[in-house]
Amino acid sequence: MNPKVIMSGIRPTGTGAAHLGHWEGALKSWVKLQDMGECYYSIVDWHALTTEYQDVKNIQGNIRQVLLDLLAVGIDPEKSVVYLQSAVKEIAELFLLLGMMTPLGWLERVPTFKEQQAQLGDRDINTFGFLGYPLLQTVDIVVMKADTVPVGEDQVFHLELAREIVRRFNGLYGDCFPEPQPFLTPIPKLPGVDGRKMSKSYGNAIYLGDTAEAVDKKIRPMITDVRRKRRSDPGVPGDCPVFALHQAYSGAEEIAMVDGECRKAGIGCIDCKKILIRNINGFLEPFRQRRRRYEAMAVADILASGNRRAAERAARTVAEVRALMNI
Repeated sequence: MNPKVIMSGIRPTGTGAAHLGHWEGALKSWVKLQDMGECYYSIVDWHALTTEYQDVKNIQGNIRQVLLDLLAVGIDPEKSVVYLQSAVKEIAELFLLLGMMTPLGWLERVPTFKEQQAQLGDRDINTFGFLGYPLLQTVDIVVMKADTVPVGEDQVFHLELAREIVRRFNGLYGDCFPEPQPFLTPIPKLPGVDGRKMSKSYGNAIYLGDTAEAVDKKIRPMITDVRRKRRSDPGVPGDCPVFALHQAYSGAEEIAMVDGECRKAGIGCIDCKKILIRNINGFLEPFRQRRRRYEAMAVADILASGNRRAAERAARTVAEVRALMNI
């Protein structure tokens, strides 16, 4: 794969902060891709409104938190264009134009449309914006003329929809957009501190900006293998969420040691957790140091610069679309 232009986005929802699940599922690939092509990474605040439009008081603070997380994990504004979706007004115009030729049935068949309606039953998301968010995702990609999009397998359907929209536009009006290809990022089964999938909405996440004390406080009460009611009870590491985190953040020798000792009750859960706490804090420390440096800087200037660069590229794309559509 030889990507030329890479695009992806992150929503500033919940606390705004990114957690270990975001790192494993997306941000790790974003950092890697910086040396493989021209990267456009967007904080997609309009996407946040598709589910959070009823409570917008924290959105500005969330944008700052997401920006600090991106910089902390190693997204380099000298290598990548980091920008705010709503600062690029051409995205809204292209959303309108492509909406004129996107069949309604294509949006209604997106699997997550009905899934999220069920999962977010406490919110009124029977809105045009929520139905149209896959088209808005397509616009985010094609307005930058991206040929590569880092996605997990759960997002492949959305990217195929983008490819269908591109083919339809190119067929109707003439070649304009490349068909974006997926850069698949494996999404590990990373548990939160309650054993469920790590998620902001569950309140069970370890955040990239958590202090060492916060990590300790979250991991110490974690539920382990239910077989280990007493210190002398052997366990099955594969059934323990603490061990799942070991597999992501501990070294091979420690993983093997914990696995073997747990099975014969040679190590207690408290000592097992102490090892994990040390290793996760060791992993997060470089992020914390970079974050502290950026917190002392005018990061709004970094975003403003990215906004200008993204808007310039988007303006060229929209001018081409207008010409092709005779607008």
